[in-house]
Amino acid sequence: MIIPTMNVSDMQRALDFYTGVLDFSAAYVWSDGGAHGYAVLRRGNDELHLSGFGGKAFEHAAIVVVPEVDDLYRLFLDRGLDPSGKPDSPVHQGPVDQTWDTREFYADDPDGNTVIFQKR
Repeated sequence: MIIPTMNVSDMQRALDFYTGVLDFSAAYVWSDGGAHGYAVLRRGNDELHLSGFGGKAFEHAAIVVVPEVDDLYRLFLDRGLDPSGKPDSPVHQGPVDQTWDTREFYADDPDGNTVIFQKR
């Protein structure tokens, strides 16, 4: 499964649009009540994430749901994945257990797009 993540400039406005106009339902929302937040939306079997942190946490992102992340991360390092450009980002340095019950790591392509490998 691959899940796209869209950057939004105003979380509440985006939620109103996706749920009120496009028939998505909000499965999970964290918001400060305005522009900032993160949301997991569903429409049938499809899932879309919205990211609004008052700037761009990443240019574009996609989540790839995988059964295991630790060995996959080591394999990618062996193949040339270089996380040295993000020394202050733990999720780029190796798999991390997140508070939202996933284990994941991030890999950026040469254009700054982020692929999030996630075990749920």
